[in-house]
Amino acid sequence: MSAQESYGQGQGQGQGQRQRQGTGRRALLGAAVLGAGGAVLGLPGVARADARHTGGGLKGLPVPTIIGHRGASGYRPEHTFGSYNLALDLGADIVEAGDLVPTRDGHLVCRHEPEIGGTTDVADHPEFADRRKTKVLDGVSTTGWFTEDFTLAELKTLRAIERIPAIRRHNTLYNGRWEIPTFEEVLKWQDEQTRKRGKQVWIYPETKHPTYFRKQGLDMEQLLSKALRKHGKDRKNSPVVIQSFEPSSIQRLNKLVDNPLVVLLSGANTRPFDFVESGDPRTVADLITPKGLKEIASYAQGIGPTLDLVIPKDAKGNLTKPSTLVADAHAAGLILHPYTMRDENTFLPANFQKGTDPTAYGDVFGAFRTYFATGIDGVFTDNADTGVLAREDFLRG
Repeated sequence: MSAQESYGQGQGQGQGQRQRQGTGRRALLGAAVLGAGGAVLGLPGVARADARHTGGGLKGLPVPTIIGHRGASGYRPEHTFGSYNLALDLGADIVEAGDLVPTRDGHLVCRHEPEIGGTTDVADHPEFADRRKTKVLDGVSTTGWFTEDFTLAELKTLRAIERIPAIRRHNTLYNGRWEIPTFEEVLKWQDEQTRKRGKQVWIYPETKHPTYFRKQGLDMEQLLSKALRKHGKDRKNSPVVIQSFEPSSIQRLNKLVDNPLVVLLSGANTRPFDFVESGDPRTVADLITPKGLKEIASYAQGIGPTLDLVIPKDAKGNLTKPSTLVADAHAAGLILHPYTMRDENTFLPANFQKGTDPTAYGDVFGAFRTYFATGIDGVFTDNADTGVLAREDFLRG
């Protein structure tokens, strides 16, 4: 039995109510799509000069929406309050706070992966030397230190470091400055920043490797929904959008909370790990067909595809012709928040790179303009300030 089938059974009387709630959530996100005018159709220069909408919820956010990827990770070590605060300072509409992984004692913390050797100074702590292990994470043998082997108190003795120092040497200046934030702290930070800045701060958490953690008795969806309910942020108008690479995690959350939900999509030939575990033979290529998108729309309100699914690259890394994904997703009532725009050459399509230094900045404004022209509803970026300026350029036509 597939993950979709197993979660589709046993809903009984509550199924109709949940479907109605899902429709309401799709309408809420859909309003953000429709408010962009011609940008939905992929017509550059047609969108309104003022993309800010009126009303509550996501309808009040600009389109294309600029999402601070792990905060402002182009300038500060990712998933730290230094990174989150800077993302807001630079104009991000939503902050991805954060990638959620659990501790041994059941707390959710914000790290890119459960393996923290590359994002913390854990290797410098001799008291944790014996915690270094090799585990199979979603089918891949991974060696390092894992959050599920630490209590929260132990993790709080660590400090964050830059994940890709060879590319972002400047960010290493801030190594050791911030600790690992908990999701509980993020929810409080969100309220504090909303009061301080005089406008609603939005966050975009992700459940990381939920199948992997469920096997260890750590239920990511229950932990997340419990935290959201505690803070009254589990409703369709709550300023929290939830995402996951595992469709079954979003299906589970669809029964637990009423927040906007987004399915993340990797390369076309990849399979979500929950599909691998359940024996579902489909790949991402199957999920982005009109049929696959219609199914996603039955339990989610959006998709977060890799940018390569929006505009494929050729063998030399140059952008080619846009796919039909934007139009197909909009036809299914889904929004699109693809990932990830970054300023450095090494992350840009070949035809937008400048020079040969992989750490130098390329023609990122040209790249943003090209992606915005497809009609995407927003984008994750490590450089929120660049994204905001690129949006201004695009909307001016």
